[in-house]
Order: sequence, then C-alpha cells, then structure tokens
Amino acid sequence: MNRIGNSWDKVLENEFNATYFSELSDKVDNEYRTHTVFPPQDLIFRALQMIDYDDVKVVILGQDPYHGDGQANGIAFAVNKGIPLPPSLINIYKEIESDLGVSMPRTGTLLGWEEQGVLLLNATLTVRKATPQSHSQLGWQRFTDAVTAALSRREKPMVFILWGAGAGSKKSIIAARHLVLTSPHPSPLSASRGFFGCRHFSKANAFLEENGMAPIDWANVDGGLAKYYGGGKIIRV
Repeated sequence: MNRIGNSWDKVLENEFNATYFSELSDKVDNEYRTHTVFPPQDLIFRALQMIDYDDVKVVILGQDPYHGDGQANGIAFAVNKGIPLPPSLINIYKEIESDLGVSMPRTGTLLGWEEQGVLLLNATLTVRKATPQSHSQLGWQRFTDAVTAALSRREKPMVFILWGAGAGSKKSIIAARHLVLTSPHPSPLSASRGFFGCRHFSKANAFLEENGMAPIDWANVDGGLAKYYGGGKIIRV
C-alpha cells in the first residue's frame, strides 16, 4: 500500500515499518486481487492525504467504508458528486439541521469539512463489496488506533467524534484534554438509539471556540479545493 505523502508519513513511520503493517498490506493486496473491494486501492489513505497532522481540529471516526458500487471514496461518510446520498449521510445531515438550524445541501463530498480541519476516518479502511465489516479483522484497527493515539498526543486540544462501537472503542486511548463525543452509528439501523439528538456538531463548535479556534461551518460540505493527492497524482472530483 502507498504511503500517505505528507507529514503523516513521519508521524506513522513506526507503524509503516512494523511487522503487522506488512502483514496487513499483504492481506489487503490479496483482497483487491481476489474480490471487489472498496474504496479504490489508491484512495485507501485519502482522508489522511487531505489533512496534515498539525491541521486536524476535529476527528470523526466511523466504522468501515460504504460497500456499494461507486460510493466509497476514501473519506468516511462522503460520496463523490453525482452519487445519491447514502442513508447514513442523510441521517448526519438531519442531525446537523436539527442541531444547528441550518439547511444542508444534497451533495456529499464533505471536502469542505476536510478543508476546515475535519478528519473523516473509518476504523477499518477497506471493505468487500456488499459485505459490511468484512475487513474488520484484517488489522486495520491497530493502524487506526495508532492514528488516534498520535493525534491524542498533540498538546493542542481537538474534538474526537466517535460513531458506532468500533469507533467508540478508541475512547480509552484519547487524552483527557480533548473533547470526546460518542454515540451510536448514524446508520438507519442504529441512529434512533442515540445518534439523533446527540448534538455533536454544536458541542464540537462550542469546544473549538472555547479553545480559541474557529468553529466548523458544517453546512459547507463541498468547499473549494476539489482535488486531492492519490497515488502520487492530483486527482479532481
């Protein structure tokens, strides 16, 4: 698997050199050779490619990528323009509208969030087509634990938003100076059990402002970047 291509490579150097990561890479490569796997292989680390380590203000952790054709693009919960909004993202937008009283657009690239310092990362970074959680035992959790722990070591406070059991399990490795918000996953299967009404978006913004940072404009989902690095090339969406 390709490295990130920015400051994350240094931050995660020990992980990339570890035996478990080599074994994980072999397993993931074999999955892409023998099955239909999402996201496209050169987009596995897209979320990290889009935000340098020092620029992260909010981390949103989900479970694993969308498992339908054309949906997963390497950014948790996001879809490219022209792709219908998945149910989980629709529920996220519903909660933002309820929490903040804003009207959300009907596109879901979430590039605008990334530009503002929101890292959208899944606990597991790949998945077989039509088989949710199929890669949850490959070893991704150890890697994304390392990402979470590296962010937790930063002195500057940030917000960790953990949706679902897989993401919530990382709470124990996050330092107390950061704000940690947990809830069930926004999937239609669980959103009514505590995701709706969690008010994570206003709580995150209040914490950022209390710590001298600009709040996130959650209604700005598409932003102005419209490009990212993948496989060593600039790719436009």
